[in-house]
This record gives sequence, structure tokens and C-alpha cells, in this order.
Amino acid sequence: MPIIDPLEEDQIEPALREHVQFFKGPLGVVPNSVRTMARRPDIARAFTDLNIAVMECAGKVTPEFKRLIGFATSMVSGCRYCQAHTVLGSERFGTTEERLNSIFDYARSPHFTPAEKAALDFAFAAAEIPNGVTDEHAEKLRAHWSDEDIVEIMGVIGLFGFLNRWNDSMGSALEDLPIQAGKKYLGSSWSVGKHG
Repeated sequence: MPIIDPLEEDQIEPALREHVQFFKGPLGVVPNSVRTMARRPDIARAFTDLNIAVMECAGKVTPEFKRLIGFATSMVSGCRYCQAHTVLGSERFGTTEERLNSIFDYARSPHFTPAEKAALDFAFAAAEIPNGVTDEHAEKLRAHWSDEDIVEIMGVIGLFGFLNRWNDSMGSALEDLPIQAGKKYLGSSWSVGKHG
């Protein structure tokens, strides 16, 4: 149960309401987390701008893979809200069932490239508390990705670090589309938990 109910879209100030429509492209919905942030419009606006900047792809990191990085980060933190959202986002950006079904065994999976495996190793380690990133992670990243791509990868990890804390702490209620994606791809052990 959410600590604070999200605003209905028609309760959001018009300029911000138009700005947050960005989320409907990748997710099909304006997330309840953003609609809750809208109670302080500057926070919702800044978060939306950060999301747009982080998810923009200027190098080799694809929109689909960015969502899988977010999923890895959310798995480590245990945020079921973000797990469902990232699975939905990766699906909407063309991921395959094989990639989604082998994300937990990505290191041995033929569905991930060596570059993607290095990025996922980094994402899982970066999301740990305490942080588990080592020099070996950095070396593997630099072997496959440009400095700019590494900044994009870290941007996704940092963005979902914020979202994992926000949504799990606030108990953000999951919307129907992410719930459907979670049930489809995350198996019988996944549930909405406190995000119902």
C-alpha cells in the first residue's frame, strides 16, 4: 500500500502533465511513482528530465539493453515495482523471451554478448550494498565499451538506484501493464508484494 497516493493525471499541473507523457512511449503509462513525485512538480520535472537524458542512446548501449541493466539493478535491490517496469520496458523495446528468461544466468547464456555480460557483471556489483565494483569489473567494461558508453551504463544503474529506493520505500502501487509483464516473464515466485 502506498504511503502517499499518486495524483490522477488531470490533477497534475498542465505543463508538467504534458512533460511526463514521455513515459507512455517506453511504458504505455505514466508511472505511479512519477504521479506521486508530481506533488512536488520540480521533483517530477527534474526526474523526468534525468530519465530522458539517461535513457537516450548515443552510443552502443541500446534502449532494450538499458532496460535489462535496470532490471539487473532492481533484482539486486529487490524492488518488485522496478522489476516489473524494466521487464515491460525491455519487452516494448524488442527484447526476446530468451534474453529475459536467461537474465539470471546471463554469464553462461548464449543470448548475451561478452560486452553485455561485462556490463551486467558491473550492474549487479554496482547495485550491491556495500558496493561490489572491483578493478576487474572496470577492466572488463573498458575492454568492450567506450568511456561514453560506460557513463550511459552507470547512468542507468544510478537512475534505478534512485527508483528502487523511491518505489520500495514509498510502496508505489504497480499499474496493470507492468503487472502483466511481471507475471509473464518473472515466474510464479514473483508477486507485486507491497506494490499491490
